[in-house]
Amino acid sequence: MKEISLSGGRYQNCLREIRSRASDVEDEKKGIKIAKKDWENLHLHIASYNNFPTAAGLASSAAGFACLVYSLAKLMNVKEDNSQLSAIARQGSGSACRSLYGGFVKWIMGKDDNGSDSIAVQLVDEKHWDELVILIAVVSSRQKETSSTSGMRETVETSPLVLHRAKEVVPKRVVEMEEAIKSRNFPAFARLTCSDSNQFHAVCLDTSPPIFYMNDTSHRIISCVEKWNRSEGTPQVAYTFDAGPNAVLIARNRKVAALLLQRLLFHFPPQSDADLNSYIVGDKSVLMDAGIQDLKDVEALPPPPEIKDNVPTQKFKGDVSYFICTRPGRGPVLLTEESQALLNPETGLPK
Repeated sequence: MKEISLSGGRYQNCLREIRSRASDVEDEKKGIKIAKKDWENLHLHIASYNNFPTAAGLASSAAGFACLVYSLAKLMNVKEDNSQLSAIARQGSGSACRSLYGGFVKWIMGKDDNGSDSIAVQLVDEKHWDELVILIAVVSSRQKETSSTSGMRETVETSPLVLHRAKEVVPKRVVEMEEAIKSRNFPAFARLTCSDSNQFHAVCLDTSPPIFYMNDTSHRIISCVEKWNRSEGTPQVAYTFDAGPNAVLIARNRKVAALLLQRLLFHFPPQSDADLNSYIVGDKSVLMDAGIQDLKDVEALPPPPEIKDNVPTQKFKGDVSYFICTRPGRGPVLLTEESQALLNPETGLPK
């Protein structure tokens, strides 16, 4: 745990916008009464905890700023809805605007010069397509060399390909993706997800100097998924990589998720002295569905049928740090159980 100053522009933008919308707060039970004008003079001590890698290309800043803005809005009795709050969260981290909702969310570019109409809208909630299962391969939890913000700035300034992508490709794909999500059309969803991820990283390579977010393990995971999808004749899994080497793999249902985990563990087994419980985290039921209880079961996994018999199978032990099993979830929620708070209510300091 470390303490950092919130003097940075991104934090201050969010704090300023929320404070300007604050209302009176009164809690008779706790003896609290704060007038709207008092919020300008009150200091904040904020505790934040991530249960997944930070600054490693898994949208940690999006989650953090979404929770920060949502929490401050609740604390200061802000009346704006999530869509309006998303325009504030966006000033901390662009993707944070989408993280204020659960399920599938669209970020509307907007037209106003001040960005006030650049907001997020929820397409469908997390229950709309609840058979989807997500496996995240944490290839590296190290902080990336090029941040998302500076990387995108360099890309816009130097990549001719990004202009074509923004003007010709993305608008059409957004329409197609909305339709695929609403109709739960997994083949279309997978094709669009994989294609857009690959083109994003092509644009990164087209930047000067080139930005390398993915690594050899990332490429091997793509190859594993592509071979399986082709052998089945229709996509079983979609993959996407953000600004980092870590793979987000979306399986069309629980049965496919179990088969995917078997393939991943065959190609990327843990180190011999690893604890399987810390190698597979999150929803452990996927591990049970895959019929794996211990490391012996991992060692006994047969080669996937799509691997040609005449090609020697190479295993990449230890190349993946661990896997997270999860599913499409909800946005920020206010916890009412005080024992779950990260700050001590008596001292205001981290517990």
